[in-house]
Amino acid sequence: MTRMLFLALAATLSVTPALAEETAPQQLMLSGQGRFAQFADMATRTTDSDGKVRMRVLQLSTEAMVIGSHTYVGGWSWWQFECKANGPHTGYRQDFASVRDDGHIGPATPTRDQPMPLAPGGDAAELAAIACGDIEPRLDATDVASALALAKANED
Repeated sequence: MTRMLFLALAATLSVTPALAEETAPQQLMLSGQGRFAQFADMATRTTDSDGKVRMRVLQLSTEAMVIGSHTYVGGWSWWQFECKANGPHTGYRQDFASVRDDGHIGPATPTRDQPMPLAPGGDAAELAAIACGDIEPRLDATDVASALALAKANED
């Protein structure tokens, strides 16, 4: 993707009303970046009465993906984690909702994942470390456009 196309995508994502309606103020923290950049939305982090942590996660690709007549930049997922003091955390992705370059989100598709131990150093383990409070929270981005810009900058 050329730099101009990337800038056009970021501008579109920052002003799209559908995107603004779908997402409340975001507190995005970059958890890691490999094939995709993963951002934990700290504003959505909640703990239930059983101690399980639920958090929304943004997954972005620095290269737009064209599927049919639409261009996608990533997706949102809800994750649930069980934070264990003396062992690997467990967790799983509950759903996935794509994010198009025009800001359209979804619909959300449930996954069939089940809670499982998370491999140390993997994407899910990095997210669990944030959800479980093993890592000091920080604010890296406040919306999809700024998260995409950060992911692109980290790639260069």
